[in-house]
Amino acid sequence: MDEKSPEDILGRVTRPSRYLGSEINAIMKHPADVRLHMALAFPDLYDIGTSHFGMQILYHVLNREPDVYAERVFAPADDMAGILAAEKRPLFSLETKTPLSAFDIIGFSLLYELNYTNILLMLDLAGIPFYAASRDDRHPLIIAGGPCTVNPEPVADFFDAMVVGDGETVIVDMARAAIEWKEAGGRDRQSLLRRWAGIEGVYVPSFFTVSRDGQDRQVLTPTVAGHEKITRAIVGNLDAAAFPDAPVLPFGKPVHDRLRLEIARGCTRGCRFCQAGMIYRPVRERAFSRVVDLAHKSLCSTGYEDLSLLSLSTGDYSCISPLMTYLMKRYAKRRIALSIPSFRAGSISGELMEQIRKVRKTGFTIAPEAGSERMRAVINKNITEDEIIQTTTDAFGLGWNLVKLYFMIGLPTETDEDIDAIVHLVKRLKRIRPGGKGHFKINASVAAFIPKSHTPFQWARQTDLETTKGSIERLRRELKIPGIGFKWQNPETSLMEGVFARGDRRLSGLLVAAYNNGCRFDGWTDSFRYPRWLDAMNQSGIDPEKLALKTTDTTAPLPWDHIDVRVSRDFLEAEYKRAMEELSTADCRNGECSGCGVCDFETILPISSQGEIPSFSEEPDRSEKPDKEDRDSENRQLQLTFKRTGQARFFSHLEQVNVFLRAINRAGLPIVFSAGFHPKAKITFTDALPVGIESMQETVYITVQETLDADCVISDINRELPQGLEITSCRFISRKEAGGAPDSLRYRVRLQETIDPERIRQFTSAKSFPYTQKTARGEEKTVDMKQRVLDISQTQPGIIELCLDNRPGSGIRPAVVLREALGLSEGQIAEARIIKYPAADTETKKD
Repeated sequence: MDEKSPEDILGRVTRPSRYLGSEINAIMKHPADVRLHMALAFPDLYDIGTSHFGMQILYHVLNREPDVYAERVFAPADDMAGILAAEKRPLFSLETKTPLSAFDIIGFSLLYELNYTNILLMLDLAGIPFYAASRDDRHPLIIAGGPCTVNPEPVADFFDAMVVGDGETVIVDMARAAIEWKEAGGRDRQSLLRRWAGIEGVYVPSFFTVSRDGQDRQVLTPTVAGHEKITRAIVGNLDAAAFPDAPVLPFGKPVHDRLRLEIARGCTRGCRFCQAGMIYRPVRERAFSRVVDLAHKSLCSTGYEDLSLLSLSTGDYSCISPLMTYLMKRYAKRRIALSIPSFRAGSISGELMEQIRKVRKTGFTIAPEAGSERMRAVINKNITEDEIIQTTTDAFGLGWNLVKLYFMIGLPTETDEDIDAIVHLVKRLKRIRPGGKGHFKINASVAAFIPKSHTPFQWARQTDLETTKGSIERLRRELKIPGIGFKWQNPETSLMEGVFARGDRRLSGLLVAAYNNGCRFDGWTDSFRYPRWLDAMNQSGIDPEKLALKTTDTTAPLPWDHIDVRVSRDFLEAEYKRAMEELSTADCRNGECSGCGVCDFETILPISSQGEIPSFSEEPDRSEKPDKEDRDSENRQLQLTFKRTGQARFFSHLEQVNVFLRAINRAGLPIVFSAGFHPKAKITFTDALPVGIESMQETVYITVQETLDADCVISDINRELPQGLEITSCRFISRKEAGGAPDSLRYRVRLQETIDPERIRQFTSAKSFPYTQKTARGEEKTVDMKQRVLDISQTQPGIIELCLDNRPGSGIRPAVVLREALGLSEGQIAEARIIKYPAADTETKKD
């Protein structure tokens, strides 16, 4: 490998597959063949960002454009960031490893306020100035989109342009405008920004001057005619919108490791705390036929075993009952689990819950949000305690053993009685015993209410830290009961989120100060450092109580007044007043228009799913036969051998298993599943290779339903495997022929330096070589390495040959030998190329 390639770092970091960029369905183009090179940047780890559905959409729509190449980049973990900074290497894209500073445009996804310091981390590692005013023609244009742009002001100074609303069409229009600008010389950035400002949904922060009034409130004055208000972009019909039906299949273990299928966008339930319920209006549902078509194409292109129906309120989808019944029937025999992110109490019938549990019981989550009926009326969460109890009873009765509940504390008008009501409700649910028996668990989670822009509660006060901590402690104490789990969000985290949720441009300086203080990954509990934020606020003259902990007059100007999300201020103010009067507002999809102002009822209007239920061919059941004679007569066992080389050495064993399973699914092999409530594919690997080790021959056994052509199996699976994995042989065997791991293993190690021959001689001539190892239980024991290293030699300068014991209880990994016997450092071992060979392979091994 080229020593200057970014990939030479991968052996030195944890989870190196995060940085490979060679996933199934990743788009590969040559940057020189396109007219616009863009980077889609997500300011969090790969594990989080690669699950983000919006980024998948943008990746898909941009790369459909023949003149555009959009690559991906995520915030590097601490170890990678440390190496890049220490060795002065630039942050690079995944697909082509291009330095971030070499792109034409970098587009950030802004989903969470506490990810903002990671934007600075990524720009810093790329060598790009933070502030838009400090950048010139030598730098990429920096843009952003996502839900946080509905109050763009805290980060507006960092961006050349920001997209408000649905981005599918906006980003393509911006890309085409940028291509024309580049080809016209690409010198005057202002001309491109003016053109972008004419696209609905695009905000150009530099086209406003900033001042402060007599009460120290931000005042924005537009400087470009026609750009006084930025109106949210809306995709009116989802069926006509592009959809990523071949999404990138992530390596590793992303936070949402399943196919996420958006069946609707928008929600009109009208929860008064919920920003998403306001800024994604109106409800637009995908047609039934379109959903099932996308499900089929996406499952075929990914091989996922889980399908999640995605929307703000999935249970409200007009055809939810026939849709779930259809999907369950179509995919049950392939053991594809169907899940819904959360259940609205009363919206999922027992019949539908029974359908879901037939394949695999996924998590069951209910979000009451408040414990009392009064408080639920205040926040317009129109569910009753009886509905919550009935839904929980149905879940327990149908086999779920755990129900998760989500609550908020610190809501407007909250009293001690409302906190007590949470305790009462949780305890009441814990007493549920369908049929008078069973052991069930309730997990209750609470988070502090955070006022968000463009909601009826945008004028409300956020509760102070002392009160929030007191409520949490009270709940923790009262719910310390067997069978009840209790979790809470860090109140300091909620406070900082509230500061940025309603902040203005003064906060850009706070972000830079916090970043310089070492703040990174603030959305992660183990990374959030509140004292560093306090210090940064002191440096910046920012008072968090002034920004978050006060009630705002409904007539006062707000930092986001120039952003028009199409929900009228009059509607929000009226809903705030109704909340104070404890009056609920009906969902407009089931009644009269609530007058929120979003719909024009011509191009923007609610759309409900319609259409006939399509037919499908019944598939054979792939579960393991319970009867041994039937199992032996019908099922067949395949022995496959494969090579793992190049980039594939950076897979962990569990990653490799997932890669194979999904390749087999995409190839359409009739793999057999185990019986029981949690069916698993019948696949077994003889060795769990550590990260970083290549192998010229590994063995995997899979059980299939029928006899297949061996050559077809090889070609079908190889076509679906990522680079570095290759099936080399395939044969059917009897169960008695299935072998385990060999008694010894051979390795060739290529080092960056030559080992002193005396070091090897000392080891080989020693009568014993004791070293300490940890057992699976974490205990330490001393063993003799001489008994486990069967042979060791340096056949060429820097080339070490090893033969190691692999019997149960006597195995040893080559890295241990290199470290203990030869004295190599962890860095030297990380840079080594270690290749495993079959024990009986005596042929000359070529590097």
